[in-house]
Amino acid sequence: MVDDYVRRTAITRLVITDEQRDLLEETISEWMRGCQLATDMAWGKCNAKSDVQPLAYDDVREHTDLGSQHAILAIHQAAQAITGCIERRSKGKKISKPTFTAPTVKYDTRTMTLFDDDTVSLSTTESRVRCPLALPDANDGYQRQYLDSDKWSVTESTLTARDGDYFLHIGFRRPKTDTERNTAEDGTVLGVDLGIQNLAVTSTAYFFSGQELTHDLREFEKVRAGLQQTGTRSAHRTLEQSSGRELRYVRNVLHRVSNAIVNEALRYKCDVIAFEDLTHIRERTGASWGHKWAFRTLYEQVEYKAEAEGIAVKQVGSAYTSKRCAECGFTADENRPTRNDFRCMKCESEANADYNAAKNIGMRYVRRGQQSSRRTGNSQLALKSGTVTPSGGFTAHPEGFEAEFMDKTHPQRANPPG
Repeated sequence: MVDDYVRRTAITRLVITDEQRDLLEETISEWMRGCQLATDMAWGKCNAKSDVQPLAYDDVREHTDLGSQHAILAIHQAAQAITGCIERRSKGKKISKPTFTAPTVKYDTRTMTLFDDDTVSLSTTESRVRCPLALPDANDGYQRQYLDSDKWSVTESTLTARDGDYFLHIGFRRPKTDTERNTAEDGTVLGVDLGIQNLAVTSTAYFFSGQELTHDLREFEKVRAGLQQTGTRSAHRTLEQSSGRELRYVRNVLHRVSNAIVNEALRYKCDVIAFEDLTHIRERTGASWGHKWAFRTLYEQVEYKAEAEGIAVKQVGSAYTSKRCAECGFTADENRPTRNDFRCMKCESEANADYNAAKNIGMRYVRRGQQSSRRTGNSQLALKSGTVTPSGGFTAHPEGFEAEFMDKTHPQRANPPG
């Protein structure tokens, strides 16, 4: 089913009192119980929302403190989780009954209200709480383009708890324009690989180092762990201040990187920016929770900035992108001797491993267009020196176009200056 809406998410911390914190904590606990109860009842029987709701609604209302609308949302969440398991099983993957342990709760327009004074009202298991959104001091925070615009309407949102703070992931949507609805999503594709050593690498061989961000995230985690262990009221206030500084710092880094990725797409006249599927990126990369959040936030920032330039942002399957040779297609574990190096055992091509993965990610989207009835199949991958098609057709950039490196092998190449 084609979605006729453009969707975005704006994340902001809530400023809450101790009493509000207790109510939100209780609501999250009851939400997880409701989701699990509905899942236990429907597992092996049904997965459609229209089937799970009449089956589980009365029990969820009776055995939890959730209000009627939150009970329905919890049941829908359970149905969605079961459906995801069924889809994975159809692809030959082992599955088990979903369990709900993440400290989150869903909200919709019946259970959440945004006000013009930058406060939000949220339903809880007892009464509504109204609290301020911790928005940037200046009016140029990225959330403003959604909060202050009549074009965007609020849709389903998620409240999540982390390290004593509560963050609201506010969902927004607007109808697609005729141009967006009719876009074939073909043309030139920029592939992007995300990681820890290199936060992002593009198929045009632009590297964004992740070393500084990784170091600072670890330092933040050490400070946070020490303050949590102390447990005093003073330590709690310091923890809140530290979390705010961390959030601002990371967002600033991600804004710089997202700007650079979109600028790279503009420079190479790309129509699409392709990322790998972020669903299991933490397991694939060994990333921390902070990195996983950073990857998703970076993707969202690229998405809304690229959209403003008329560039689509997509995700493709991540399987074997790090072990497949972008030159000849040979795939093997041995192709990746170290974290940073890629050396094909068949054609002996050598490359930075993240750069090789970025090309594979972009080419996977290009190839997908050849099999889609909604696209023309005329896409090509953007490289530093030109564009390439799945059949190997290569078109060099015009003479005079800045091409500092060719695209074949640069195992010793250092990260270029920003």
